Amino acid sequence: MSMDPVDILTALGTRAGRADPYPYYAALHDAGEAVRPAPGMVIVVGYEAINSVLRDPVFRAGDEATWDKNFPAWQSQPVLAQGADWLLNINGARHARIRSLIARAFTARRVAGLEPAIAVMAEGLLDEMADRGADGSAVEFMQEFAYRLPVTVICELLGIPEADRDDFRPIARDLTGIFEFSDPESMPAINAAAVELLAYFTGLAAQRRAEPRDDLVSDLLAVSETGDGRLTDAELLHNLTLLLVAGFETTTNLLGNGLQVVLTWPAIGDAVRNGSVPVAAFVEEALRYDSPVQLTSRIGYETKVGGVAVADGDEVMTVLGAGNRDPRRFAEPDTFNPLRPDGGPLSFGGGAHFCIGAALARLEAAVAFPRLLRKFPQIAPAGEPVRRDTLLLRGFDSLPVTVR
Repeated sequence: MSMDPVDILTALGTRAGRADPYPYYAALHDAGEAVRPAPGMVIVVGYEAINSVLRDPVFRAGDEATWDKNFPAWQSQPVLAQGADWLLNINGARHARIRSLIARAFTARRVAGLEPAIAVMAEGLLDEMADRGADGSAVEFMQEFAYRLPVTVICELLGIPEADRDDFRPIARDLTGIFEFSDPESMPAINAAAVELLAYFTGLAAQRRAEPRDDLVSDLLAVSETGDGRLTDAELLHNLTLLLVAGFETTTNLLGNGLQVVLTWPAIGDAVRNGSVPVAAFVEEALRYDSPVQLTSRIGYETKVGGVAVADGDEVMTVLGAGNRDPRRFAEPDTFNPLRPDGGPLSFGGGAHFCIGAALARLEAAVAFPRLLRKFPQIAPAGEPVRRDTLLLRGFDSLPVTVR
């Protein structure tokens, strides 16, 4: 595909481009590791160039200072007023302070300790799928498993009561619209979701103040109430919303994208099932091949990235999904090869903003796929899957299967 970089980026904004961005990423690779499509913007698609941006502490996430410049009325939007406290949107010492406190919930030991509980959850959901599909009828994998497993895990971690969990998906789906904001008409729904989730966590925090439990909300409340400035109420409540949404949206996409690989190439599922492909290797290649998060951005400074000059204040868009298909880094990048020796996906980012829940997402997938494949050796497509019409968060709205 030979296209001008501006035309490629325009095509990526179409429904067809969002459905399958990879040919356009390949065309961008032909143009170089990075391109400048317009003043004030640099698009980075090369693996090494992306990695260098994400790990360079001088590049920063867009924060309040950025919004003051580009969106002067941002504080009037509830989602942005809350988002100003999100780990995604803060930098430096404040980011390090908040992240260090929240990260206590995601230590390697604590995450590993969740494995038995995740296994029980997964097996229960698979039993329900088996019952629904026992007569050969289609089962909708995204709703019945890919959403329910990670939302159950993150809700258990946070301490959200079981009775409240089914209501979160449509609200969280609305809220994730802010990550890929392109339509002003979507803002009322995005803001309404932000307000609703804040109200929910405010109420839950009040309950946990009165009756602390062994969960993350109680732990963080204990920190916020020491009065030593380590965590304010607003920082706590706003980041609980972020943890809930980020805690299942990306893992849901990973589970769906990984299953689609198996449905497309059943021999890969057989190899995971019989152990000739380790499940950890399968998960890493699923992350590389069809990343649940396709891009992230930073604010630049005077430097060079991928041979392109960056000016102070430029928006530097790192296309993780393109970096994961960089032929300079990966042999046959468009081939799914879980035994490739050149692994190392960029899907969880890097540097100070590396995904805080990466180990948990990997664990959930590593627990889920062997059990899914053993339970349903004849799993097969049951109709056309429906992709989410988004570029940043890549996954399925619907993935119907038969399980017998």
